[in-house]
Amino acid sequence: MECRVDGQVAIVTGASSGIGYGCAEALAEAGAAVAINYNSQPDPAAALAKKITEAGGRAIAIGADVSKPEDVEKLFAETLAAFGAIDILIANSGMQKDAPLTEMTIEDWRKVLDVNLTGQFLCAQAAVRQFLRQTDRKVSRARGKIICMSSVHEVIPWAGHVNYAASKGGIMLMMKTMAQEVSEHGIRINSIAPGAIRTAINVKETEGDKAKELLKLIPYGRIGEATDIGRAAVWLASDQSDYVVGTTLFVDGGMCLYPEFRGNG
Repeated sequence: MECRVDGQVAIVTGASSGIGYGCAEALAEAGAAVAINYNSQPDPAAALAKKITEAGGRAIAIGADVSKPEDVEKLFAETLAAFGAIDILIANSGMQKDAPLTEMTIEDWRKVLDVNLTGQFLCAQAAVRQFLRQTDRKVSRARGKIICMSSVHEVIPWAGHVNYAASKGGIMLMMKTMAQEVSEHGIRINSIAPGAIRTAINVKETEGDKAKELLKLIPYGRIGEATDIGRAAVWLASDQSDYVVGTTLFVDGGMCLYPEFRGNG
């Protein structure tokens, strides 16, 4: 059975590239109208909106910094003005500012937590408020769906990336706590935890000799694509996953199986 989200409206944050782009494209292909959020890259977001529209779908690009409450308010207001409702939030915006523990600045610590964790909180809060205001739209069994974008590093420590790992660990318990609080209202909240995904920002790590080293950590034997995460997002947003609440879906080719321990027991 094909996963569909026909007649629904989705916001995808950080959707001008990478995983967010893949999620926005997949949701549009599955029938949703999509608000494509960007922060610093308006051109690819606008190009994706045009691509979706020319294919017969509905999409707009909206600039907003999700770490700022006023920008999140603007993002939701513009989406409502364009489409009249909101049914799905993919809270995807994220960033890295890596450094060894002893060299990490407080500014880089705060910036990553502000975007990766606080940004998801602000967007989820705004989405839940909107879901509760809306009458039953008869487009889904759930009143609303939120998918937080986490990482395998919500469970795998990552030396040299303490701010990033802390943000993803925080997303895990934030998601579960929010789901515990609002599921009684028919709102489903879950997370996706990608493993190694080939995107423009990590091309050096996913090609050539570095890719060979990376593959040692992936039992399934290939590096993921943004479309892998997009398909997972569509499933979690669809009624096919209607009884899935408060869980993290790991899409990682088996990275969380700690393959370096094979034969070491």
